[in-house]
Amino acid sequence: MEMINAIGRRKAAVARVYLTQGKGNIMVNGRDYTVYFPQEFIQLKLTQPFRTVEVDNKIYDLKVLVDGGGYKGQAEAIRLAISRALVKLNEDFRSPLKGEKLLTRDSRVVERKKYGKPKARKSFQFSKR
Repeated sequence: MEMINAIGRRKAAVARVYLTQGKGNIMVNGRDYTVYFPQEFIQLKLTQPFRTVEVDNKIYDLKVLVDGGGYKGQAEAIRLAISRALVKLNEDFRSPLKGEKLLTRDSRVVERKKYGKPKARKSFQFSKR
């Protein structure tokens, strides 16, 4: 099996995933994913595509390069990239992943700041008199 690569994005985070045959190592930016993401619920987010298609993630190695955004946005970008890589691996995985909405790119990003306002929509205090 050759290397399969996929990309995932969420907010400002961009994740590149390289999937190869292996022993189940998931390396995020050169560190193990349990070290990079110490929170348990974030670790479950990363392995969710494998659980959805009922594939043992112990037979694939993942090398992940992620940049930008916060830890939650990075985790969701990685999840999307893993889902896309699994679909490239086997087209039969598309329908269960699509049913769980793991192949949907969440396009919501931070609204830009407008001039004359402190944030995008917040206004300065209004004084009537």
